[in-house]
Amino acid sequence: MHIPDGYLGPATCGFFYVLMLPIWALASKIVKNTLKARQVPMLAIGAAFSFVIMMFNVPIPGGSTGHAVGGVLVAILLGPWAACIAITVALVVQALLFGDGGITAIGANCFNMALVLPFVGYYIYKAISYKAPAGANRRVIAAGVAGYIGINLAALFAGIEFGLQPLLHHTASGQALYCPYGLKVAVIAMAGEHLLIFGWVEAIVTALVVKYLQKQSPELIEEREVA
Repeated sequence: MHIPDGYLGPATCGFFYVLMLPIWALASKIVKNTLKARQVPMLAIGAAFSFVIMMFNVPIPGGSTGHAVGGVLVAILLGPWAACIAITVALVVQALLFGDGGITAIGANCFNMALVLPFVGYYIYKAISYKAPAGANRRVIAAGVAGYIGINLAALFAGIEFGLQPLLHHTASGQALYCPYGLKVAVIAMAGEHLLIFGWVEAIVTALVVKYLQKQSPELIEEREVA
């Protein structure tokens, strides 16, 4: 799902940077005011977990990759604003040190994976698990469903961003200047792979970790209800 350099036009890259800057500022303020001191190590662990799980990526036709993100799990444990910070850190490190995702596309990648994915997943989880006890199986199901929908919606946005480039940036003769694939190809490639494969990986990982925490550290799930 990482968007590399050269696949989005300058206007698109700039748009997402402008969009994300106030969101990053707001996320930092909210996390600073709401995250408890004992939860700070969890934020670092969440960023590290997201970083590691995203490194296991598979190329997708069209120039991007498919992978799990772990963003919904971080959002369930620490809240969506903290997840936004954690995933942003992971994406920036990957882009700067490993070339996984373009530097010019950090804004777009963070919009998809650090904003859309954790926020959508978190509120789906909250809706399905509403008033369920911390140890209830409904929470495990909710976590899996949230992970699956969250990552697939993020992949859909990435496919749309790819597919719009030939319409936005092209020569007088119609030749694409950046991503050469239109919406039909880009959306099907991105959404199809995640619907069939990577969405299930995200769902299973999220559900299994929540199930494990219910038995080993239920306070992590209960604390999120109070925060």
